[in-house]
Amino acid sequence: MSLNRQAVGWLLIAMFIVALDQWTKYLASTQLNYGIPVEILPVFNLTLQHNTGAAFSFLADAGGWQRWFFTAVSSLVSIVLFVWLCRLPRKQPVLAASLSFILAGAVGNLWDRVALGYVVDFISVHYQGSFFPAFNIADSAITLGAAFMILDMFMNPDNHQSDKSNAESKS
Repeated sequence: MSLNRQAVGWLLIAMFIVALDQWTKYLASTQLNYGIPVEILPVFNLTLQHNTGAAFSFLADAGGWQRWFFTAVSSLVSIVLFVWLCRLPRKQPVLAASLSFILAGAVGNLWDRVALGYVVDFISVHYQGSFFPAFNIADSAITLGAAFMILDMFMNPDNHQSDKSNAESKS
């Protein structure tokens, strides 16, 4: 598979996001004490957390098998996103951005899971006594990528027809 110039650009952006994610996780791990919040704003803390599960600590207490399950799933998703991004037509920049951001987030968290056995989270948003689960730059990239994908679905609905619709229109 050959990479086109557009794919290389989006992959460089993904690599930058992965590097930023890993750098901020390193800073959080070396500068913060585990579980002790550092207030930045009344609704925003930096709090070092280790997540052995998936989003929102889903399956965090499952006994260890989840590390390898989520590693396998993240690896497969990363490969699919990489291939999709490389094959994407040039005229779909919003979808390309989406895939780039989601790929970066998947790889950033995959790296942690393989190297550490958990994902480093440190961004804590809260209001009064309600706390959103801690997250990181990789999680933010995945969320932003999903938002780009939804935006692209509204901007370019013809590119997101189901296979059934495509088959019916060809017959």
